[in-house]
Amino acid sequence: MSTCDVCGNEYDRSFEVRMDGRSYVFDSFECAIHRLAPSCRHCGVQVVGHGVQAGDQIFCCVSCAVAEGAHGLRDHIPA
Repeated sequence: MSTCDVCGNEYDRSFEVRMDGRSYVFDSFECAIHRLAPSCRHCGVQVVGHGVQAGDQIFCCVSCAVAEGAHGLRDHIPA
């Protein structure tokens, strides 16, 4: 049984995630997202989906990226 790095819960079905040379233990995807998902540079929401990137900055959507001065980005347009 391992202890979650976020909430401290001891859980027999915990899992390990390795990212950027570090190892983390979580008891749920919720805790993994809380610890590892980047936050939008503009609005602060945690980016769980694809998001967009402008330079080294992460945004939840093109609208937020443009509000921070990014250019040349567009949201997905369905066929």
